Amino acid sequence: MVRYSLFTNNKEMLDKFSKYSKIYGVIFLLIGLAGIFYPAVMSLATAIFYGWLLMFSAIMMALHTWQTNKKDWLGWLKSFIFFIVGAMIVIYPTAGVAALGLMFAVYFLMDAFASFTLAFELKPASMWWISLLNGILSVAIGLYFIIGWPISSIFLVGFLVGVSLFFDGIALLTMSKVAKEVEKER
Repeated sequence: MVRYSLFTNNKEMLDKFSKYSKIYGVIFLLIGLAGIFYPAVMSLATAIFYGWLLMFSAIMMALHTWQTNKKDWLGWLKSFIFFIVGAMIVIYPTAGVAALGLMFAVYFLMDAFASFTLAFELKPASMWWISLLNGILSVAIGLYFIIGWPISSIFLVGFLVGVSLFFDGIALLTMSKVAKEVEKER
């Protein structure tokens, strides 16, 4: 069986890809498991990380405004707001987790709407019900966020980030294995 890949003609690139995918896959798996088993800690870490990202973005926006147009008061205002919001999330991470919880709720409800729309467009086709099931699960998760908000955010944000990182780790480990198989086929 021939597999097509960007790396199939470059043994060194294939080796590096396999090695680093395995390393980062294990790291993602472990961090994901930590989030699954300690969701409150992962929720707080996620909020603090997001807050620092906002503050870093604010500094970059301010630098850009300084270099391009020092009189652009909207650029300065945006930088200021990003920095203040990021600092508030870092200082009060539980409030940041609650805000992330609301954003996740909106995301899951929008995802449900899209999944229901797709399911009913696909309905005569086989497996249309998978999109319907995805929509039902997304509604359930979104409502769970809303009904238990803000308390549910402490558990759900970290848990969902942990699950995502866990499956990212599995994907990286799988890609590492596939890269080794491609290398053996050469």
